[in-house]
Amino acid sequence: MTNDKPRFKWQITAINALLIVLPPLFWAGNFIAARGIRNDLPPVTLAFYRWIIAVIVLLPFSIAAFRRDWRKYREHPWLILGLSITGITAFNTLIYVGLQTTAAANGLIINACLPLMILLLGALFYGQPLRLRQSLGMLLSFGGVLTIVTRGDLHVLTAMGFGHGDIYILSGLLCWAFYTHWLKYVPAEVSRVGLMSVQMIVGLVFLAPFYGWEVEGGGVANWNMHAFLALAYVGIIPSVMAYLLYNACVDRMGPAPAGMSIYLMPVFGVMLSVFVLGEMLHWYQLLGVALIFFGIFVAGMMPTWRRDKV
Repeated sequence: MTNDKPRFKWQITAINALLIVLPPLFWAGNFIAARGIRNDLPPVTLAFYRWIIAVIVLLPFSIAAFRRDWRKYREHPWLILGLSITGITAFNTLIYVGLQTTAAANGLIINACLPLMILLLGALFYGQPLRLRQSLGMLLSFGGVLTIVTRGDLHVLTAMGFGHGDIYILSGLLCWAFYTHWLKYVPAEVSRVGLMSVQMIVGLVFLAPFYGWEVEGGGVANWNMHAFLALAYVGIIPSVMAYLLYNACVDRMGPAPAGMSIYLMPVFGVMLSVFVLGEMLHWYQLLGVALIFFGIFVAGMMPTWRRDKV
């Protein structure tokens, strides 16, 4: 009996680490894919077909939970509606629209504001304490993001221009911050897999008019193999796997630790650029990665790997 307890707790901490690491890894790939096909697929078209693929993939695994929890969904209509609009309809669509015109570096800087948004919203509207340690950790991690984006030269930051595309990205991140907090109000007995399917279906209903408006306005998709492969990736990995893992992360550890994981996106962006695109690894990237992880450690968000005594 004494040997089972430490092993169980070891598995739990390992799961927590995966829940923190995997969503930003998958979303970093989403960022790269969206930028890569911005000239092939209009932004709302990309978002619309992304969620259609996600529903098709997830529904066979969630239909039983969907039927079982149907009455629970009807008991919380406004919560379901809010989660669907912010997390499905608005968030990625606004990001994709912003990436049509804004630089990738700008997007990374704005994306790094998300953990601070989550923490501030929690303090302002949801009665969550604003701890000095968390704030300091976020500032350190944000400094790591700036180090990577500016290539270690802050003069690069002053030369950047911020336009309407950045406003779209910022709006999308604000939607995600509310989505993160609202997840905590979902009853524990509701299956997250079934809930994800409901969010996707409701989100698609609200996204469909914008897709029609984009098509009527001349948004033409250039369907080619590159676009199909990118769409398959964003429809399965970031849309299904990352969302379910992020929801589980919020359930287990709360909104603030889940939000801190967003700082890992530029870390994985650097790794993908090196191993996938064959780019060189520079000193400022290593420094930025070190600052990001140090900030997460200072904020107290790193999972403990020490076995508890019995």
